[in-house]
Amino acid sequence: MSTAQESTHNSTSSSEDRVVDYELTAEIAQHLKRNEAGLVPAIVQSERGEVLMMAWMDDHALAYTLATRRGTYYSRSRQEYWVKGLTSGHTQEVIGARLDCDGDTILLTVRQAGGACHTGDRTCFDAHDLFADSANNDSASGSRKEPADG
Repeated sequence: MSTAQESTHNSTSSSEDRVVDYELTAEIAQHLKRNEAGLVPAIVQSERGEVLMMAWMDDHALAYTLATRRGTYYSRSRQEYWVKGLTSGHTQEVIGARLDCDGDTILLTVRQAGGACHTGDRTCFDAHDLFADSANNDSASGSRKEPADG
């Protein structure tokens, strides 16, 4: 069993169900390809398709998300579950959940209330435009390599 799956920590209040009490169906679990820690990356997008954030999920977090329709994730640094918006009020109502073709990435579609990023921004992906950053750096624009054949 992975570290994430062994954890009994969760960020839900004591009056709510515990994330670790939720289990995936065998049908869903068999399609997931987890990393060595038992985690799968989850890309979270808005109803309009705007990428809001990326977080990690284990089987319990995904099962809890599917059952409650609240974005629930596993924090690798804190080694505990967190339900988006439980402390900030910036909630996610999950309206869609899909696996990619390899089963190693989850795509959640949410109705986001407030910012998705821990900074309070709507998205976690507006901080650094790498194309703009590299265009402003002469050494980066001069270090282009030709693509390999194939």
